Amino acid sequence: MFWIGLTVSLAALDLGLKELVEERDDGEFPVEMPKTRGKIMLHKSHNSGLPFGLLKKRPDLVKMIPIAAASSVFGVFVYVMGKKGKIGEKIALSMVLGGALSNIIDRCRRGYVVDYFSFQVRGLKKVIFNLGDLFVFAGTILMAITQALPEKQAFHRENSLPEEK
Repeated sequence: MFWIGLTVSLAALDLGLKELVEERDDGEFPVEMPKTRGKIMLHKSHNSGLPFGLLKKRPDLVKMIPIAAASSVFGVFVYVMGKKGKIGEKIALSMVLGGALSNIIDRCRRGYVVDYFSFQVRGLKKVIFNLGDLFVFAGTILMAITQALPEKQAFHRENSLPEEK
């Protein structure tokens, strides 16, 4: 139950932030995020396509592709939840599913995904993200790391975090 709660909490966090952005007037953006010394800008952006606006003229595919991908990840999530240990994989899958769930809910409810921040570093200044995107990215990287490590590494320890009974 812990892992499902983590997944839902990550999705809820991102959805809550998206709601806060949507409630604000468009004219308030872009604005520098406080205490970041200009390294993070806040935006109000609506992406009706996949990342980088891909397929925005095909809304049927834009909804179905993420649902199909998330369904596959959910299958792996269910399989791994039945295994002892595998903490790294469980965290990674919770992150990927939480981020994907947030964006899927947003897309189904609004017809677009709300993106709301950008990093002001070379190569990323024009790319606007949401927290769900970062969860998917970080979860994918964590999964790659856990798969590259030997089975006995720290991410695989049993009883490090609550286990499903």
